[in-house]
Amino acid sequence: MSEPVSPPVVDDAEAARHRAKMEKRKAVQDREVAEKTIEKGLLIVHTGPGKGKSTAAFGLALRMLGRGGRVGVVQFIKGAWQTGEQEAFAAFGDRVVWHTMGEGFTWETQDLARDRAAAARAFAKVRELMEDETIALLVLDELNIALRYDYLDLGEVVSTLAARRPGLHVVVTGRNAKPELIAAADLVTEMGLVKHHFAAGVKAQAGIEF
Repeated sequence: MSEPVSPPVVDDAEAARHRAKMEKRKAVQDREVAEKTIEKGLLIVHTGPGKGKSTAAFGLALRMLGRGGRVGVVQFIKGAWQTGEQEAFAAFGDRVVWHTMGEGFTWETQDLARDRAAAARAFAKVRELMEDETIALLVLDELNIALRYDYLDLGEVVSTLAARRPGLHVVVTGRNAKPELIAAADLVTEMGLVKHHFAAGVKAQAGIEF
């Protein structure tokens, strides 16, 4: 067993400087927080080439469940495999409404008409869930991919999401988010790719990728 690491010794002068610095920082933070008074449903976009876009969205879903809210999930494109998230959220019963509406990525189906029909069915389900006032957060997983391949009308999608009811939060995931969707969003996070194990020949693994 390794020996415990002793913390560095802090002298009185250093402690006083740190306390004064943190007091100033706290005052600034408190002032900034007090100035924010708007409460509204957010349109959130997770995009970029890095891993973790859907994972972050499902983290928000878990947070909402922890706060007593109800969550809806509509998965575009995905559909060829069962994910760990879906299995886990099943434990919440009807507090999570989950619809996997895709039929796999476009290179798997190789059928444009079929892909567009699947996306249209998925977005019809989105409209339905947006009207359900018991749902506080709606995750639209890989909607950006459906928009990238023109499976759906971009203007219709953006206008529908922009017209959401005031208290509904919507999270859209997927690479290559359209500029029009980014402009309409309240919060956009682009996840960068620094390093990915797939490039080193490591396959997709249960509990990590799905």
